[in-house]
Amino acid sequence: MWRDHLTEIIVFSVLFLLVSAMGFVAARWRAPRDMAHLDEWGLGGRSFGGWITWFLVGGDLYTAYTFVAVPALIFGAGAAGFFAVPYTIVIYPLVFLVLCRLWSVSHRHGFVTPADFVRSRFDSPILALLIAITGIVATMPYIALQLVGIEAVLKTMGVTGDSTIARHLPIIIAFAILAAYTYQSGLRAPALIAFVKDALIYVVILVAILYIPYKLGGWGSIFDAADAKFKASPNPGDGILLNANNQLYYASLAFGSALALFLYPHSITGVLASRNRDVIKRNMSALPAYSLLLGLIALLGYMAIASGVKPLPGATAGTVDGNTVVPLLFDQQFPNWFAGVAYAAIGIGALVPAAIMSIAAANLFTRNIYKEYLKRDATPAQEAQVSKVTSLLVKVGALAFIVFLNPQYAIDLQLIGGVIILQTLPSVALGLYTRWFHRTGLIAGWAVGLGLGLWMLYEIPNTATKRAHFGGQAFPLEKFGFDTKMTIYVGIVAVLVNLAVAALVTLILRAAKVADGADNTRPDDYFADEGDPRIIPGVDRDADSAREPVA
Repeated sequence: MWRDHLTEIIVFSVLFLLVSAMGFVAARWRAPRDMAHLDEWGLGGRSFGGWITWFLVGGDLYTAYTFVAVPALIFGAGAAGFFAVPYTIVIYPLVFLVLCRLWSVSHRHGFVTPADFVRSRFDSPILALLIAITGIVATMPYIALQLVGIEAVLKTMGVTGDSTIARHLPIIIAFAILAAYTYQSGLRAPALIAFVKDALIYVVILVAILYIPYKLGGWGSIFDAADAKFKASPNPGDGILLNANNQLYYASLAFGSALALFLYPHSITGVLASRNRDVIKRNMSALPAYSLLLGLIALLGYMAIASGVKPLPGATAGTVDGNTVVPLLFDQQFPNWFAGVAYAAIGIGALVPAAIMSIAAANLFTRNIYKEYLKRDATPAQEAQVSKVTSLLVKVGALAFIVFLNPQYAIDLQLIGGVIILQTLPSVALGLYTRWFHRTGLIAGWAVGLGLGLWMLYEIPNTATKRAHFGGQAFPLEKFGFDTKMTIYVGIVAVLVNLAVAALVTLILRAAKVADGADNTRPDDYFADEGDPRIIPGVDRDADSAREPVA
């Protein structure tokens, strides 16, 4: 009953309303000359320095997925859930090489989205459209994951009912508030809130990592309890150590997730909002500090086992909601007032990335669908208005994932999106270094890779909810004819096939001398920096882009 959690509800509500108020006030923070422009509403004026970018990108990448989904996966499966720790370590040296180039060429030409870059680089409106649609669709389940995080907290506090409407009404209200201040303040809202969000998360985790093991008898007792649980599990893949059957899956999942992370539109949006290349370099060097935090958060799954946490019932009879593991752990181990603080950290940790994701998806629609196909002569003010409205619709789409999908673990929502967004790697990431791929080859590779990835996801059952399809992303190699029980991450297979098809079609088209489009970027565009005379700051950038020979 909610009355048993009144203190937590009050603390959660106060902090939630506080950051919501900050979201509305953010429109006046670093107030622009003209908010009715995508550079201002969608990219914060492209003026964020080192600290703001660090909190913004960190708040964008370390989300409710961090607090809820990773420990829930470790609670249910053990060591395989730790894939999130190495992949966030591997990614930063890789994106260090890529994102500086993307920042430079984007600022030189006024690109707002990765599809803008693809449009100019490969002279293909069709390829740019596909990249935009892929980004929007991949972002939907990621936003949905934030909804799952908030819902788990609300369910633990007893403020959700049993019916579909009662269960989802609180998160609808929370996201209505989010939608309102995002509409008004744009990217400045999550940038400002990120300071509070990260401070809360660091405080909660540092307290949890010291206080809870003390109450449970030390780390030895925690790991012994986890080991005993997994030894009794009928699933051979469960355990505090990896085994021969899941090592390939673990490695491919970690590497594939690393490749996908900075292909997401919201990740790129946070980077493009930075002031110069040095800000990006410093952040790529400092962001691994979050990986240490992530490793500590992951251990909450083992603490929940030792604490005897029993997940709350799921949406359907006979199932459990593994996403409630961490909120229940906090409820059991913390005083009521601090449990409320911890719940607020999870809730606010969902608001920041959800806001950035909806803005990024809206920018894709506006620049690469609306302006390209519906209103070519759209003014900057019209673009900003369309993005604002679209950001609201994106949140509604994310709600649909919660209503119609019931994955075993919330993390599957993000991993499904990862499989989809990985198919943009040849066009976006490799396109920053080479234009060898023919634009038709990239389209063919995208189509085959995406089709294969979706088929593989469809063929994976969900053993917890008894659904026959879309139950995860660990694909059994025996379905490909191999005599083994090993599994592999769907995304890595799909993107490798994507690359192979793109390369093969490119070779065929080059041999047939099929014409390719013009490259409307120049080699020195990829090294431009703040103060470069070719970069026109602020709202005047569109006029500069209009003079460029961008197809």
